[in-house]
Amino acid sequence: MRILDSQKIPRAEIERLLTKKAFDEIELPEKIRAANRKIFGADLTAAELVRKIVGDVRRLGDAAVIDYTKKFDGAELSADDFLVTPEETAAAEKIADTKIVDALKRAAENIRSYHVEQLPKSWLTYRGENSILGQAVIPLERVGVYVPGGLAAYPSSVLMNVIPAKVAGVGEIIMCVPAKNGQINPYVLAAAKIAGADKIYKIGGAQAIAAMAFGTETVPRVSKITGPGNIFVTLAKKEVFGHCDIDMLAGPSEILIIADETANPVYAAADMLSQAEHDPLACSIVITTNQILAERIAAEVEVQLDKLPRREIAAASINSNGLIIVAQDLNEAADFANISAPEHLELLTDSPFSLLPKIKNAGAVFLGAYSPEPLGDYFAGPNHVLPTGGTARYFSVLNVETFLKRTSLISYTRGDLLNVAEDIIRLANAEGLDAHAEAIKKRQ
Repeated sequence: MRILDSQKIPRAEIERLLTKKAFDEIELPEKIRAANRKIFGADLTAAELVRKIVGDVRRLGDAAVIDYTKKFDGAELSADDFLVTPEETAAAEKIADTKIVDALKRAAENIRSYHVEQLPKSWLTYRGENSILGQAVIPLERVGVYVPGGLAAYPSSVLMNVIPAKVAGVGEIIMCVPAKNGQINPYVLAAAKIAGADKIYKIGGAQAIAAMAFGTETVPRVSKITGPGNIFVTLAKKEVFGHCDIDMLAGPSEILIIADETANPVYAAADMLSQAEHDPLACSIVITTNQILAERIAAEVEVQLDKLPRREIAAASINSNGLIIVAQDLNEAADFANISAPEHLELLTDSPFSLLPKIKNAGAVFLGAYSPEPLGDYFAGPNHVLPTGGTARYFSVLNVETFLKRTSLISYTRGDLLNVAEDIIRLANAEGLDAHAEAIKKRQ
């Protein structure tokens, strides 16, 4: 992990370090490339591989899903095995720790209460004599939620995706999650029941995304797919976009911490590592106004790193993507944060709410020493499905509106139409669209 002084290196270099690499440019590890060469007889890039999987599932349906699940997950499934049964859910409930399930229920209530506040309303307004303009807010009919299930299980992601969809009024929510040895983590199933998922399918990877996007004999077609995943899931979402909607293209997790001289280095180091343990590609950055604090945080990271069960992953992340920048003041720190546009932004400063108006680009902002990122990940209520890789410049956090669409409503009386008819005709003629003009003239 490097410590850089913004006064001693060119600003362009700092901006380069703060700007994330595009997710689809990440090289696949040689182990995965070798496995794919064995399966396909060719050295395919991640994008080429995903394009083939998506195309095969679109053409062949369940047969392709079964084939790729066997090739990549080593799972022998038939189409009849895809759907999780009530008996499987009941069995999961029996082995789940009730204290963890109760914690999921409390988290779910916080998430539900927060997202209810986001609900927009349909509206109508009168114009002219009795003309009406308005907007209808309509929930999507069916959505698909992807939940990762490879190296770890994420029941929190189930709550964060399914609950906003339920609050929005989505007609049917289906969920896809890869099944290790044909089994799904019991807490993932418990979270799905708590949140209200309608159907759960034991399939994962790019084949699950394609199945939801196009539909198969067993998996119904959805209007939108949400939820995080690995590079193959993300590229599959990119590939199917346009056939259905997606929430965002999610890359490796990231945190950026702005810390002044009052910040606790133990807290800052712990919060850096909370992201670093996700993935070797995860990114942890501190921007501080104090050189001594920078050095103390770097030292504390090494101390805490030695005690982590996922030390190897976290160390790879910190060594590759860990960075501490010493800025000249908080204004420059905020400027750098906006350039980075991080997924998670913590303000460990004496007066975080004073700094908040300067923050323009972040997925979620955590204010103060006692609002650490894991609070948002699990329990507070705001969603943890956030834009990554700098896309917080234009993407929003997943929310209730993710699962809604808007339809414009227009109803004019004859008198009100006649009042504006000549203006419409002039504009249509200016664009050379004579039939548009005629459609108005016929009514005069």
